[in-house]
Amino acid sequence: MEKDLVEYIAKSLVDDPSQVSVSVVEGEKSTILELRVAEDDIGKVIGKHGRIAKAMRTVLMAATARTGKHTVLEILD
Repeated sequence: MEKDLVEYIAKSLVDDPSQVSVSVVEGEKSTILELRVAEDDIGKVIGKHGRIAKAMRTVLMAATARTGKHTVLEILD
């Protein structure tokens, strides 16, 4: 569910949605979502002063609040 949410938001923001990929790294107490986009679209996902990235992380935390598992979003180059 979290992976689909991040992927949907990222595809809505970028110019080349086919380059969006989200991989999941599971841990004992946390889950790491690694977001990769095209090099030209990285600024659109991060936003000015990181505002869009922060908003995506906030939405992700709200979506996973019931599970009690910590979820981290990493935007990779």
